[in-house]
Amino acid sequence: MKNAEIIAVGSELLLGQIVNTNARFISQQLADLGINVYFHTVVGDNPDRLLSAIKTAEMRANVIIFTGGLGPTKDDLTKETIARHLGKNLVIDQTALDSIEAYFTRTNRVMTENNRKQALVLEGSHILPNDHGMAPGMMLETKGSTYMLLPGPPKEMEPMFRDYGCQALASKDASNEKIVSRVLRFFGIGEAALETEIIDLIDAQSNPTIAPLAGDGEVTLRLTAKHVNEGTAQSMLDDVERSIRQRVGQYIYGYDHTSLLAELTKVLKESKLTITAAESLTGGMFQKELTSVAGASSVFKGGVVCYSNEVKNKILQVKQETLESDGAVSEQCALELAENSAALMGADVGVSFTGVAGPDELEGKPVGTVYIGVAMKGRPTVVEKLNLGGTREAIRNRAVKYGCYFALRNLKGSQNAE
Repeated sequence: MKNAEIIAVGSELLLGQIVNTNARFISQQLADLGINVYFHTVVGDNPDRLLSAIKTAEMRANVIIFTGGLGPTKDDLTKETIARHLGKNLVIDQTALDSIEAYFTRTNRVMTENNRKQALVLEGSHILPNDHGMAPGMMLETKGSTYMLLPGPPKEMEPMFRDYGCQALASKDASNEKIVSRVLRFFGIGEAALETEIIDLIDAQSNPTIAPLAGDGEVTLRLTAKHVNEGTAQSMLDDVERSIRQRVGQYIYGYDHTSLLAELTKVLKESKLTITAAESLTGGMFQKELTSVAGASSVFKGGVVCYSNEVKNKILQVKQETLESDGAVSEQCALELAENSAALMGADVGVSFTGVAGPDELEGKPVGTVYIGVAMKGRPTVVEKLNLGGTREAIRNRAVKYGCYFALRNLKGSQNAE
């Protein structure tokens, strides 16, 4: 079993000047390869401290991946430090040097001597081309360990690792097993509740494996199977997914890298339906997120941000009686907002958001009280009441996701009824 450690090199990471997104990206890619990642390390531009980090990593991982420190300046010292540690020479990679020289010629700039440093690689290493920058990456196997060096800028590192690094690591797997992964995306159920429902499946896992992950109001399960035959691996995943769906299938909304908004847009397109929104609590966030999805123009009619009661009443025709007796934060108001926005915009689906984001209560209702309405042609309007926790922004963000989820659930229910 391959175990990996990722070492990010750069004092700017320790100073908080940039965020280490590289480790997250590489970990996700390694999971697809069936390589375990047990440690992330960040070390500054100091050769002694980097050497100490390398020695520690060698005791607990057989694949060590470095990001950063391959540039032309004096503080870029990753490959020099590793070369000394492994007793390897640094040699010029002519292909990389030709590419660097061509860049300076093409941009009519003077190439300084330290730019040649970027073409230096560990002698005997497998070169990873840099299609988006200058310094090549490299992979070297020695003394029972694999060392991979990648550039720091994500725009260079991510395509290099995805297009060349993953293939290089996979080619060293003597078992020739195919690693197949599938991510199930859940909404409306917490991580603890999900785990409780499938704990026996998790406890019994071996191949395929089941890995829960919570984040940003959602939960995912990554299913990973290994087999020499990819079709067999896919069938193994199908069996596990079937068992999971029997218990918590109602909370699954999609696979892999999709999102609630992407799935909502997809279903609307398939059904040839349009949508609108009336947003009080969320102040246009739902519409902003929806229009960020490619193809939203074919399903989104437009909407209204109705933060004041005056707009609710005059533009969206919420009854004055409703605002006075039930209040703006109420089931009845959410119902009228959803139905009237759909009528105003001539849309098939209307979604409404009203509630209390805080910091103070409103109309005698506590912070976190949220009403979301979904109106659809030919179906009764549904209003869901939520009691959400967290900061003002967290409540608003979660409300947007719940709005997507409720609309998606109602659309799928409509499809099933047909």
